[in-house]
Amino acid sequence: MRTTLLIVLLAMGVGTGAAHADDKMPARTPLAAGDCINITQINEWYVVDAKTAIVRTGPKRYLVKLQNSCPRLGTPPPGLMFRANPSNLAVNNGRICGEAGETVHSLNQPPCAIESVSLIGKTRFDKLAAHALHHGTAAERPTTAPTH
Repeated sequence: MRTTLLIVLLAMGVGTGAAHADDKMPARTPLAAGDCINITQINEWYVVDAKTAIVRTGPKRYLVKLQNSCPRLGTPPPGLMFRANPSNLAVNNGRICGEAGETVHSLNQPPCAIESVSLIGKTRFDKLAAHALHHGTAAERPTTAPTH
């Protein structure tokens, strides 16, 4: 009887914890492979605030949201370096799609986990860029993280 009660209580506790965890974690909706950020083609980037960056690769423009505040992102020396998750390093040419395990950082700064990546239009991109804290182009610094 005690064993059955203990199993039931443990099952209820685990189920309740999982439900609470789901409430706190937003669902990820990664971009399709063809729409992901090709980090070798980044033309310009802007750090809008401590949790938001925008990136342009030719005609495509992206909004990159971070999981937590990253106040030193884009600080001198300028540059954003993206690191794909192990899966995308292996099969998607290191593209950034908004999946778990992707990060961005500036030179000599700790990595910041990416929460989401979405395509945005030129008007929204330009509006966000006008209020950016830091910005740069691919000519200033590489936007790829070195492989170890």
